[in-house]
Amino acid sequence: MGQAGFVWAKAAGDGACGFGTEAGDGLAALASVAGVVACPSLTAVFSVSVTVSSAMASSLKRRVSKRKRLVFDDQPDVSAANHQVFDATLTYYIDFVAKGASISGFPEWLPSERVVEQRVIDTLRKVFELNGFIGIETRAVETGASLLKKGETSKEIYLLSRLQEVGHESDTPIEDRLGLHFDLTVPLSRYVVEHSGDLAFPFKRWQIQKVWRGERPQEGRFREFVQADIDVIGAGDLPDHYEVELPLVMVAALEELRAFGLPKATVHANNRKLSEGFYRGLGLTDIEGVLREIDKLDKIGADEVAKLLVESCGATEDQARACLELAGLTAADGAELASKFDDLCAAHGIAQESDAYVLARQGLDTLAMIVDEAAAIRPGSVIADLKIARGLDYYTGSVYETFLDGAASLGSICSGGRYDNLASQGNRKYPGVGLSIGLSRLVSYMLHTAGAHASRVSPAAVLVAVWNEEDRPAANRIAAQLRARGIATDVAPTAAKLGKQIKYADKLGIPYVWFPASAADGEEGAEPAGDEVKNIVTGEQVPADCTSWEPDTVVAQQSVEI
Repeated sequence: MGQAGFVWAKAAGDGACGFGTEAGDGLAALASVAGVVACPSLTAVFSVSVTVSSAMASSLKRRVSKRKRLVFDDQPDVSAANHQVFDATLTYYIDFVAKGASISGFPEWLPSERVVEQRVIDTLRKVFELNGFIGIETRAVETGASLLKKGETSKEIYLLSRLQEVGHESDTPIEDRLGLHFDLTVPLSRYVVEHSGDLAFPFKRWQIQKVWRGERPQEGRFREFVQADIDVIGAGDLPDHYEVELPLVMVAALEELRAFGLPKATVHANNRKLSEGFYRGLGLTDIEGVLREIDKLDKIGADEVAKLLVESCGATEDQARACLELAGLTAADGAELASKFDDLCAAHGIAQESDAYVLARQGLDTLAMIVDEAAAIRPGSVIADLKIARGLDYYTGSVYETFLDGAASLGSICSGGRYDNLASQGNRKYPGVGLSIGLSRLVSYMLHTAGAHASRVSPAAVLVAVWNEEDRPAANRIAAQLRARGIATDVAPTAAKLGKQIKYADKLGIPYVWFPASAADGEEGAEPAGDEVKNIVTGEQVPADCTSWEPDTVVAQQSVEI
């Protein structure tokens, strides 16, 4: 239910045809910005003010549409565009009011849930900075040209338009329009090129920021969500050892989140050179197409992928079967990986002297190095898994997907890879390697599956009671003293009965209520002769001095529990 006000253009002098006398400002603003009142004869407005529920929405729409016809039919200067804007705005507003403000795919956390999200962000940032990564934030928009050339499909990109441009978007080429970034790698590549003179290379950066992607909303999949990225960008070249360092940093970060109910994480790694060399050795030419189809294995299964390889990539059934055999290889160490790969090449006639095998071997050697060096530092954290493909076109070497033990339905929660050609300036390239956590998906899992929750909603450890409004300045001084000593403190919003103030504190989870000494100190009454503080969890109440009192450190701390 909501109070809906609808304001629209109306013929001059006809002030009596409105449904009501009040005009809500929601659609009034939309109508004005849309330019509907620009027609010469539409110089006044009529209004509809009505409380709308789902059951009343269709009735309201019929009433307003009928009124629109009465107004517009005898106005020859009303353009078709104004009719379209009217209908679109009405439909949106009715849906918005009748169904509520919730929009699928755009999550909003409750305050207690936001505490969990913020604790996750703080934990990740701490681990990233512990490993020398520098934080940045980039703008929300990029040009269409930048977004489209990075391998993302246009249907998943949100483009921006001003309201007065509605209906005229086609006048501007999509490459020149602005769109919301769908990841943080594309903005990073632009950022590095623009600020290369001010950055020290290799540039190690962390970034935790919202992104937007026009995917079909489903459990764990959002249209607006937070990503947490780490990348290392080189100037001209980038040593391979960063391809080991980054997955290990991410594993360390995810390990810290196990305190919030996250299962053990394992990075599954592959190398595109290995895959490309093998595919070329089979005689396939549409390498990017094959990689995109292999990337769908976990979603649609081997049989469907085999069909797509034949239908979309020109593979024979034997070639498709060989691609799936490669995707089935896994290994925990480099020697095992090399042995399995060489056996597969021999089975399909790929000679070790061929250019295709040489290319594949480059990727194999890098992948073996990653698995072996990661095992030496954090055993079991990284394994070779040759079905990992990553669908985006800009990856050129190592690729990664990260999975949680016992949470197969969640899919990969952290992915990335090596990209050598994403950013360049003249003849200079800026190769990089990076990994990205889908933080919103992770938080959703923690909240709804792992049972993570905040110990309390408010960060305040103390609520200072107010006996009456004349005593509020004294309560504020006490709060200031406690805050100056690092004790998070709030002041009661009203001088309500003491029981209500305690209930307010309890609802927010604030463990202590501070009772100031009354201005009428010493007089007969319920107020204490001096300041006292009560632990409303245990019921203990003791005298207290705001310049020296210390809360129980465990009780005072707002934390995340499972």
